[in-house]
Amino acid sequence: MNTSHKSSDVSEAVEKSQAKIHEVIHTTEKHAEEYMSAGKGTSDAVMKATQVWAAGVQDLAKQVAASAQSSLDEALATFKALLSVKSPQEALELETKAARSALERTVAESSRIGETAIKLFEQTLAPLAARASMAVEKTSKPVV
Repeated sequence: MNTSHKSSDVSEAVEKSQAKIHEVIHTTEKHAEEYMSAGKGTSDAVMKATQVWAAGVQDLAKQVAASAQSSLDEALATFKALLSVKSPQEALELETKAARSALERTVAESSRIGETAIKLFEQTLAPLAARASMAVEKTSKPVV
């Protein structure tokens, strides 16, 4: 039996094993890097969504406060006007006008604030949706 032939076979098997081990290590490293990158990307998306939400809620609170102040100012103006009425009919007309104005403003403000809240919700979800879309895209591709 030829020992050099056996030695060559063993050497070749060792080389193939080493190549396979290096391939597995490389693939594992690549998966680990992608996993770490995905984690950071997700964290960044959550951070961005949180910032958008906080700024939007602050803006909504300012809008609601401004609306409430406007309502209070109008109510005070109506009260002052009521102090100077000369007849019950004039008081009734003034109160009817004020009630109609308050109702119209409430409907308009509610609609505007509702639209703003919906936009805020969409803007808050945008970074998360983009991140989820990217994750789906990445997971649908085979890792080489």
